Amino acid sequence: MASGDLYATLEVSRTASAEEIKKAYRKLARRHHPDANPGDKDAEERFKEVQNAYDILSDADKRKQYDAFGAGGPQMGGAGPGGVRFEQFDLGDLGGFGDVFSNLFGGGGGRARSMRGGDIEATLNLSFEDSLRGAETRVPVEVDAACATCGGSGAKPGTSPITCPVCGGRGVVAESQGPFAISQPCRRCRGAGMIIEKPCPTCRGSGQVRRTKQYKVKIPAGVKDGTRIRLKGKGEPGQNGGPPGDLFVVTRVAPSALFERRGADLVVEVPVTYPEAALGATVEVPTPDGSISLKIPAGSESGKLLRVRGHGAPKLKGSGRGDLLARVRVTVPKKLNKAEKEALEQLKSVSRENPRERLVRP
Repeated sequence: MASGDLYATLEVSRTASAEEIKKAYRKLARRHHPDANPGDKDAEERFKEVQNAYDILSDADKRKQYDAFGAGGPQMGGAGPGGVRFEQFDLGDLGGFGDVFSNLFGGGGGRARSMRGGDIEATLNLSFEDSLRGAETRVPVEVDAACATCGGSGAKPGTSPITCPVCGGRGVVAESQGPFAISQPCRRCRGAGMIIEKPCPTCRGSGQVRRTKQYKVKIPAGVKDGTRIRLKGKGEPGQNGGPPGDLFVVTRVAPSALFERRGADLVVEVPVTYPEAALGATVEVPTPDGSISLKIPAGSESGKLLRVRGHGAPKLKGSGRGDLLARVRVTVPKKLNKAEKEALEQLKSVSRENPRERLVRP
């Protein structure tokens, strides 16, 4: 059962994600697996500690209980009233008192419980244009898959796993504790009920190998940077008949040279000359669907936002599109020809505007 700090056993921090815990477990399990260390009792014990730590920390409910109560909690092997240990009782599965006594006196039992496979993430890089119009592509993902050499059995071709002689294939053994017999996972087969005498040379008895799979994913129009798209059942395979996890595709959208995104709205800068801003004008502005004509009202100041409805990004939730926000930017020429200079001098002489009157004097 659990001993010491389970996070330290897996060499991870207490804030480690489920994926980090899984990676740490795989690394340590390969290092200390009995097949890789024949005759090394220390490695075998270390492997058991790593296996036990992963069994608890990979289960969201058990991890929550462990974080709250430590190794002494009811589900972690702590002692209940009268010194009876409840480490093998899954209260959610007990159907009545008959099941309780069946567990207490060794009449019940079973193989290692099924576990859902882990979720995995894959990153998909998109251009800004593809994020607006949507796309369909394939994403390469590295996952565990059944070993082709042994067909997933873990046994060397031509051989088969055998029934554990210690537990008789039940996966648990009854250990006497005073007046009770408490069911414990079989140490010989580690709760599997079967033993692989001759491991497969390809997967070393695990029954699984790492492979790269290509999954087709449809990217909806309007995704943003960081949007998570779920592909149900495309994650890591489950254990002992458990369901597979899910694949989450995370989009990484390249920035646009023209548009700034604000939710479903797009902001675009529209440079205008001083005469156009002062007198008003109709100019061409870009949108994701091509250029449109936009009327600049007379007297528009630099920074003014003009809203063009329905020309923004597609909305992920619901229907329709956001708006295009055209930001007016009044440009000032750096060099003037003679006619331009004379015209501006004349405008200066007749102008009634004095914007500095707005300044607050001390």
